[in-house]
Amino acid sequence: MNEQEFAELSAGHALGALSGDDERAFRDALAAHPEWQHIVDLDLRTAGELADAVPPVAAPRRLRASILDTITAEPQPAGVSEPDPADASATTGRAEPAADPGARDEPLPTDVVQTVRGKNWRRGLFALVASFVLLVGVGWGVGAIAALWQTPPAVTALEQIQRAPDASSASADFDGGSATVHWSESLGETVLVADGLPALPSDRTYELWFVRGEQAVAAGTFSASRGTSTAQLEGAMQPGDTIAVTVEPAGGAPDGVPTTTPVLAVPTST
Repeated sequence: MNEQEFAELSAGHALGALSGDDERAFRDALAAHPEWQHIVDLDLRTAGELADAVPPVAAPRRLRASILDTITAEPQPAGVSEPDPADASATTGRAEPAADPGARDEPLPTDVVQTVRGKNWRRGLFALVASFVLLVGVGWGVGAIAALWQTPPAVTALEQIQRAPDASSASADFDGGSATVHWSESLGETVLVADGLPALPSDRTYELWFVRGEQAVAAGTFSASRGTSTAQLEGAMQPGDTIAVTVEPAGGAPDGVPTTTPVLAVPTST
């Protein structure tokens, strides 16, 4: 089990959402990797602060029903039972207040529905989604709930890299700004953080490359708005790679080969 898989289990553990098998896997992994205790501490503290910050609020019936219907409509892994609305108080760890007959029904935000549907339920994460939404309730704000699920994958990957024991980085300046590449070999993740890249026309995009000698391997595209751009590279970095960025047609270089001179390049070898 790697650190990213453990972090998923830790989040479920903090909310009491793990199956028996996953709880045992969580405890075995923690025993084997005591250096991951900081992940557990952070998850437990976050869950506690969220619970303490929000008074019990009766969720509008339509919101609650829509969430549970979305969850139960998805295929479930073998051996995992569907969430029962009657078990909500046990899941969240606090008693459910009686529904308010006068509570205003609110439509379920599209962001939340798409996020729930997009989950692959790996390691029983459907329970984590359900309990988290019910925990914060409408009293915490639907917008805040959606924002948590909208954290860009590149930012999440960067946080994971920075927590990894083998986290490494390399920086370089370019015309108009600076860039830093962060990577972790154990996680197999690489992220570029660049300051000063200008926004491009809609028919152009920035493309990432692993440069190995004379070969350039495409690693995904991203956009920028003259602020800080954080982009996760697709594929695995190899020792000694230079991370480069070129400006390409929208969708990326048509033949998988750079068509312009790199606007920035960050060597990762020492």
